[in-house]
Amino acid sequence: MTEPAPDAGVRCMLMRGGTSKGAYLLADDLPSDPAERDGLLLRVMGTPDPRQIDGIGGAHPLTSKVAVVSRSADAGAPGGADVDYLFLQLGVDEPAVSDRQNCGNLLAGVGPFAVERGLVAPGDPETRVRVRMLNSGSVATATFRTPGGRPEYAGDTAISGVPGTAAPILLDFEGTAGSATGGALLPTGRVRDVIDGVEVTCVDNGMPVVVAAASDFGVTGEEPPAELEDRLRDRIQSLRLRAGELMGLGDVAAASVPKTTLVAPPRAGGTIGTRTFIPLRAHTSIGVLGAVTVATAVLLDGAVGHDLAELPAPGEPMGIEHPTGRLDVDIRLDPRRDGAGDGGVPRVRRAAIVRTARKLFDGTAFPRPPGDPHGS
Repeated sequence: MTEPAPDAGVRCMLMRGGTSKGAYLLADDLPSDPAERDGLLLRVMGTPDPRQIDGIGGAHPLTSKVAVVSRSADAGAPGGADVDYLFLQLGVDEPAVSDRQNCGNLLAGVGPFAVERGLVAPGDPETRVRVRMLNSGSVATATFRTPGGRPEYAGDTAISGVPGTAAPILLDFEGTAGSATGGALLPTGRVRDVIDGVEVTCVDNGMPVVVAAASDFGVTGEEPPAELEDRLRDRIQSLRLRAGELMGLGDVAAASVPKTTLVAPPRAGGTIGTRTFIPLRAHTSIGVLGAVTVATAVLLDGAVGHDLAELPAPGEPMGIEHPTGRLDVDIRLDPRRDGAGDGGVPRVRRAAIVRTARKLFDGTAFPRPPGDPHGS
């Protein structure tokens, strides 16, 4: 479609997905031209402005996100998906729109949104929705409650970083290895690399991440996010710029990936302690696919963090500790090798996680008019 008239607005649902918040829109309600679409979304969010005061964004990367959803062309076919999901990360004070990564947190709301918009027929008492993540081509299955054929948001499941409780949503991922780096779990071909004198593990199991030991940056890994952001911003930027090239991502100066995660021994009964940068803002928790990727990394013998981790018994979830709690991830590796790197690495057999989501409002968003001197 062409861009709607400014006074017409665009149909939009605001949802909390996991520990993020974003605008969920149907692809059919947006311009088909990517540049027009992105310009409209920037004006809807209120970017560029550090407060996003003239839009619906929340003045933080975690709340300046968009999910664009449509019915899949192969819906109903064997091995097909029910819906397609394009994740867009919008800048806050910079007019940037990136589709170079997935978002597993907003993914939690895609299934309920698809039912709300009539893209998927609900089951009773639960619905399973196969979601193709267009950013990487991988597929996730979301299973959630739909008693009486309506998404249920209230429940007793708590996740760290979100107040209260909500209904559980199980996310089961397929084909996440090498999501943005050409299909390789270890995109550099090595379990360890040295960048700026620091040993790192560059890994991609749904999210390109550079894993480094917090101690190599002169910190414990327990510091508050704001303190780490102030102390390490320049070093993190240098590290990720060089890592991006090694991982085949090219020049990542204006990109949101790779993420950088500093790891430390767990201190609250989990598997590993983490502090994550997205890409330079210190995360108050950790992203879903970032946690999946870090959990995968510390399972690999010789990877950074493997010797710091308290690994659970086989079949038990891994507790990824972060500034506001922990996130439990179920990672299963096939010991057979796939030939990547020296001696190969195990194949990822399963990656699953429980999230929650909640509908916040459903209505019409009104963007700033085109040509606004502060917008696009």
